[in-house]
Amino acid sequence: MAKKDRKSAARGRDGDGVDASRVKVDAEKTAAVEGEAVLAAQAPEAPAIRVRDVPFDLDDPVFPPALAERALASGGYPYAEEIKGKVYDEQLRLLQIELVKLQKWVGDTGARVVVLFEGRDAAGKGGMVSTFRAYMNPRSCRSVALPKPTETERGQWYFQRYAAQLPTRGEIVLFDRSWYNRAGVERVFGFAEPGQVSHFLAEAPRFERLLVDDGVLLFKFWLDIGREMQLKRFHDRRHDPLKIWKLSPIDIEALGRWDDYSAARDAMLEATDTEAAPWIVVKANDKRRARLNAIRHVLRAIDYAGKSEAAIGELDPNLIGRGAAMPKGKEKGKD
Repeated sequence: MAKKDRKSAARGRDGDGVDASRVKVDAEKTAAVEGEAVLAAQAPEAPAIRVRDVPFDLDDPVFPPALAERALASGGYPYAEEIKGKVYDEQLRLLQIELVKLQKWVGDTGARVVVLFEGRDAAGKGGMVSTFRAYMNPRSCRSVALPKPTETERGQWYFQRYAAQLPTRGEIVLFDRSWYNRAGVERVFGFAEPGQVSHFLAEAPRFERLLVDDGVLLFKFWLDIGREMQLKRFHDRRHDPLKIWKLSPIDIEALGRWDDYSAARDAMLEATDTEAAPWIVVKANDKRRARLNAIRHVLRAIDYAGKSEAAIGELDPNLIGRGAAMPKGKEKGKD
């Protein structure tokens, strides 16, 4: 190989003097932009909305600065900054060690644990489930995220398809959305008749009472986020080709139904927050703080072998509390 050619190769250039690495990066950027365009074209048109007189367009690549400034504080979030990454990582490691201990105890004792997560779109339910499961044995800890019901399932007892996913002895099951779909999206979009929703709100506490009386350890979390934070997360998804798949047509249409979801949430919490199966509300504008507090709540509630109170730490009363008693975001969706 000639000396000149060796130098060119060492500099990462081809025979025409073009930087090969730059060509590769440019090609990747082009592919990403084209991919985003293809994916975005499949999405329905987003409704035009305003929040406190600030217009928001999901398709605009620039998120409104006025909304960005208010995102973390929206919904009455009490902290001006997100938790530092190093602090989060250190605390999370201790909690995940405790979760491994908990799973061992569940297997040894034959306990059955159900943890369900509800919340608005983009509240962080999927990430919460992934964080819980990160170091657990998947053979006895699984997540459930059911698609819309089939024609056969629509003809069954409403709770039937969820009951089929409940844990056996020695198992932990995490629901990313649950039977409470009827009180939320089905109510808001009219997929369930008002009478069906009312019947569900009356029956859900009875269903959960049966589970608890049979020994199931049941935890219900509502992840609460502010209006501006939801818009920010939607915008991030819309303009990230790796996340745009998370935006469903229902999600996009729901942008204009903030107030309807607020009313549905409040009715659900009032009707189904019981002593046997209480709702735990977690303020989730900072996903990391929300994860730490949800995990702590579960760990503090169960007396498992080898439990370390020091490792678990204390709950933050500004971020987590009981059902209807916990202040929630009340911003109106439109001015």
